[in-house]
Amino acid sequence: MTTKTRTISVAGATLYHVAAQYLGDASQWNRIASLNGLADPWLPPGVLTLKLPPVSATAGNGGILGY
Repeated sequence: MTTKTRTISVAGATLYHVAAQYLGDASQWNRIASLNGLADPWLPPGVLTLKLPPVSATAGNGGILGY
């Protein structure tokens, strides 16, 4: 399990996709949003650099309603 924040570059994705790929759970998109000062899971066009929180098996179901 990763315990440090890491940084990635993404293009043409949503935070749902990023969370599924890097955190193993698409519903954790809000953790990435919070860490990067974003409120929307839909990323603007172009390449973005995002910070990722550590993987957490207990942080699931952060979905749209945030609970």
